[in-house]
Amino acid sequence: MTGEINSLGPQAPLNAQLRSAAATGELLRLLQPQPGLLAPGESARAEVLSLRQIGQDFQMLLKLTQENGRQVTVQTNTTLPLPQGSQLTVIQPSPGNLSITLQQLARNNVATLTQLDTRQLPVGTLLQGKVITSQVLAQPPGQPLQYRSMVTLLNTLQAGATLSIDSPRPLALGSLLSAVVKGEQQLSFVPLTGRQDQLAISQNLGTQQSRQASLQGLLSSLKNLATDDSQPAQLRVTVDKLLASLPDIRQMGDAKRLALALSNSGAFLEAKLLGGGAAGLVPDLKAQVTRLVAQLLPNVPTFSPSVAGVVPQALPGLVRAAMGMLGQVSTRPSPGGFPLPSRLLQSMEGESDLQHLLRLAAAAISRLQSHQLASLEQTGTTADGNLQTTWQLEIPLRNGQDFMPLQVKVQREETPEQQSDPEREKRDPLEMLWRVELSFDLYPLGPLQVQAQVTQGSLSSQLWAELESTARLIESQLGELRTRLVERGLNVGELYCHQGTPPQGPQTKVEQRWVDENA
Repeated sequence: MTGEINSLGPQAPLNAQLRSAAATGELLRLLQPQPGLLAPGESARAEVLSLRQIGQDFQMLLKLTQENGRQVTVQTNTTLPLPQGSQLTVIQPSPGNLSITLQQLARNNVATLTQLDTRQLPVGTLLQGKVITSQVLAQPPGQPLQYRSMVTLLNTLQAGATLSIDSPRPLALGSLLSAVVKGEQQLSFVPLTGRQDQLAISQNLGTQQSRQASLQGLLSSLKNLATDDSQPAQLRVTVDKLLASLPDIRQMGDAKRLALALSNSGAFLEAKLLGGGAAGLVPDLKAQVTRLVAQLLPNVPTFSPSVAGVVPQALPGLVRAAMGMLGQVSTRPSPGGFPLPSRLLQSMEGESDLQHLLRLAAAAISRLQSHQLASLEQTGTTADGNLQTTWQLEIPLRNGQDFMPLQVKVQREETPEQQSDPEREKRDPLEMLWRVELSFDLYPLGPLQVQAQVTQGSLSSQLWAELESTARLIESQLGELRTRLVERGLNVGELYCHQGTPPQGPQTKVEQRWVDENA
C-alpha cells in the first residue's frame, strides 16, 4: 500500500471543514468552560502539548501564554487535528470556546511536513512512525474512499516531525508503521510482523542492553558459591550443573561439539519451547540461568516466599523488577553493535552475596536477550533484495579453571533466485553467502576478533589483535592456516591480520574488498 504526503503550501485551499470551524468560532471547545480566561479583545499565544483522537473528534492540551506572561493549561475539543508543537494565537469569544483566525490556521499548517527532503531522506530510506489521527475524507460520489492520517516520525533526522498522509486504507490509531521513501511526496508501507517490526526490536534491544552485564562476573561468583557450604544445598546443585554443562575450549575443534555448544547457548531457547523440545532445555544456558534466578528469589530478603511461588509463570517481568529494585541501572548504549562490550557489575553497599548474585544472573539473561534481539534486528531483506538471516550469540567456554565467553555472529545471505529455487533444500548450503564474526579474549593473546566470509567454496578472512605481539605472531602463522584450509577443500582468498579493532559502520573496508573480490 502506498501513501501520499499532503502538499499543504500557502496556495493549497482549505477544505470546507476548516472554513466552517473558523467562521463559527467553534474551532476549539473548552472541556470545562472558563469565564474570563481571556479579557475581551485580549489574545494569547498557545502551544499544542498533546493530541488525542476520540472518535471523529480530537482532544488537545494547550498551554496558553498571556500578554502579562501568565501561563495556563487547558483541554479542548476540536474537529480539526493540529500537530503537537503547533503555535497558535487564540481569543475567547465565549466562556466555552477559543477561536483562532483563518489566516493563523493557514500559516500553522506548515507545522506538518509538506514534503520529504530526499537529500536527508534518500529514496529507499525506511521511516518508522506512530499514527496519532485518522479521518475519512469527503469524496465525490462513486470515488473510492480516502483516509487522512497524521503520523509522528520516530526515527531518522526527522524524528519528532509530523507527516499528513493520504492513503486508500485507514491507519489504525496508535499503531506503529514502517514505510519506504519513494519520492518527495510518496511512501510505500511495509507490512509489519512480530519479527519484522524493527522499531519494537530496536526499542527492546536498547532496554536489554542497558541492563546487561558480562557473563564473566556471574560465572566467577557461581564458582565461589559452589564451594560455600553455608548456601542452600539445592542452590549449589543447580550451580554445579550449570558450570559442568559449559563446554571446554578444547572441544570447539570438533564440529558436532561446536554445533551442540551453539544450540545450548540460550539463543534458541524460545524456539525449543515453541517446538515442544523440553528435553533440550536441561543444558540450555539461558534456561539454567533462569532456573537459578527462580531459586535465588526466595532466599533474597527483598522478595517474599509468596512472590517466589509464581516465578515460573511471571519470571521475565519479575526479572525486570528484580533489576530495578536492586539498583540495576545504567546509561543506555547504542543498540545493535557487535561484539557487546564488556561490562561488570560492582557489589553495592549493604548488598548481600545472594542479592549481588541475583543482579548478576538477571544481567546475564539480559545479555543473552541482547544477542537474540540483535539477531532479529539484523534479519530481513537487504537493499539488493537478498534475504539476510543473522544468528548472534555468546558461549561461555571453560579454559582450565577460568571462563572465556566467545561471542559469535553468523549471517547467511540468499539471493531472490536461491530463495525461489524448488531444489533449495537439496542444494549445498555453502553455495549461499555466509559471514562469520568471532570475538574473544584468550590469555595471554589478549582480545581477538575474526571476520570471515565463505561463498561458492571460497573463503576470505581478516583478524584483529589488540596486542602488537599477538598480531605479529598470527601474521607469522597465516601461511600455515592457508595450507590447512586448502587441505579442507576451500579456495582461500585474502588472509590478513591487523593490530587494533575492526572498523565500525554500515559497510567496513573489509566488506568492500569482499564485494569487489566476488563481483
